[in-house]
Amino acid sequence: MFVNFSDIPGHQNLFLDYLYEFENVSKFYKNNFRNKDEFLNIFRSVSELNKTDRVNLVEIIQKQYDPAQISEKTTSNLELLKSKKTLAVVTGQQLGVLGGPLYTFYKIISAIKLSTFLSERYDDYKFVPVFWLEGDDHDFNEIRSVDLINNENVTQKFSYGEEIPEDEDHGSVGFLDLNESIETFFAEIKNNIRNTEFTDSLFEKIQSFYSNGKPLKQAFRELIFWLFDKYGLIIFDPQDKEIKSLMKPVFKKELTDFRKHTEKLVRVSAELDDKYHAQVKVRPVNIFYNTDGGRFLIDPVDEEFRLRKKRKKFSYDELINLIETEPENFSANVLLRPICQDYVLPTAFYIGGPSEIAYFAQVIPLYDFFDIAAPVIYPRSSATIVEKNIQSVIDKYDLQMEHVFWDPETLKEKILSSMSQITISDIFAEANDKVDVALDQLKEKLFEFDKTISDASTKYRQKIFNYLDELKGKALDAQKRKHETTLRQIDKVSSALFPNGTLQERELNFLYFSNKYGDELIGKIFEELAINKYEHQFIKI
Repeated sequence: MFVNFSDIPGHQNLFLDYLYEFENVSKFYKNNFRNKDEFLNIFRSVSELNKTDRVNLVEIIQKQYDPAQISEKTTSNLELLKSKKTLAVVTGQQLGVLGGPLYTFYKIISAIKLSTFLSERYDDYKFVPVFWLEGDDHDFNEIRSVDLINNENVTQKFSYGEEIPEDEDHGSVGFLDLNESIETFFAEIKNNIRNTEFTDSLFEKIQSFYSNGKPLKQAFRELIFWLFDKYGLIIFDPQDKEIKSLMKPVFKKELTDFRKHTEKLVRVSAELDDKYHAQVKVRPVNIFYNTDGGRFLIDPVDEEFRLRKKRKKFSYDELINLIETEPENFSANVLLRPICQDYVLPTAFYIGGPSEIAYFAQVIPLYDFFDIAAPVIYPRSSATIVEKNIQSVIDKYDLQMEHVFWDPETLKEKILSSMSQITISDIFAEANDKVDVALDQLKEKLFEFDKTISDASTKYRQKIFNYLDELKGKALDAQKRKHETTLRQIDKVSSALFPNGTLQERELNFLYFSNKYGDELIGKIFEELAINKYEHQFIKI
């Protein structure tokens, strides 16, 4: 079953127009993901404009895998990537602990299935799925936690390590090593979720990835490799020194021409703000420099450059020389990252969620500056997993699937109302109307005797309505006590399908479901997840 995104709270108009009214946003994007007639022209452009030495690129990626044993499918895809007739379907994500929210996996599955779909339909080209490890991201606080449903059927947050104060910079998360608190993290999870026949083997596996002393990026990579290597997913590490060396022309051009780039980005962002919203704040220079254990944005100051929050300055020539000699210390911000990605990789499609689709509206002008073919921005698949016990509650109360996205209290009121011939709200609304009419008549008659008494009736009117509201509250509480089991079931549905008032895919981690259903879960999701509906899907397990 599918639900239109416009029926789900929280989606921005830019995303909705991108999906369903593309002509409204066409000025902000190069390609319409629905216009298949243009795909061949896009493929030719990507293939011709990408100047990367494919053989060298594949050799670098293969070294990144060492010493892992790659599946035949991934090995085949790497060989295909050496050809100018092979294009990439790319997606990426921050290095969230345990993979982050479920949508990380939906992005990956979307990329894999779209690659297969395209390869089967275009004889002249092959397509391979690539996952870009976003290790240069430095928001540790955002990636340190996972949400799971605990034994009380309540969504609970589990966090690794201590939160880092906002004014501190510990550098790129890709360079962080896990410490002993990872063991505390797993112990807390085990103590709060159900023990099943799959628990011991699952935790043994993931704790072999996420162990004390291992780099966070390596742990994330091993998890993704374990789950998706058999499908041919190419895992790509852009922090590799050799890959950063390939990006040197991008860093140099950004530093040289930042004024032209910024002027265009500011103009486009202002246009977006007029009609929709600009997802990312535009900075003068879209490059960070890593030094002294931190990652610092480069800012222009007069004829020099300084590091934000750091008393360190460079001349233009000094920075150009550093890019040449130590490119591994430079990284792109969110607006330049797609340019680096598509400069190195022959990206025909980028699989993105609502936020990424929004910031690509700002990024697109940079593709012309860098003479790179812009990929098709393809909406990732979106899904909610519905367990049998949850489906039975939905069926019991005759709910439509879009009802699960309602506020829990509104949903409870709807269900309780459906169980009674007349609702408490209706009873008290009728009583209020009758009292209102009676008080109006009383005030009119009192006026004949004494205007002062008539005016004083207003004060008593308010007291009467206050008492009615108090009585209504008590009646609602009594109704809830009478239907306590029903209300618990509704809370369970909301926690499972719309936890914290947010789509399940944005909150829950895969561990909750894998712990209950085992290794076969990912395979079932892979089979069920649709890549061409552009609506939110419900997958029953």
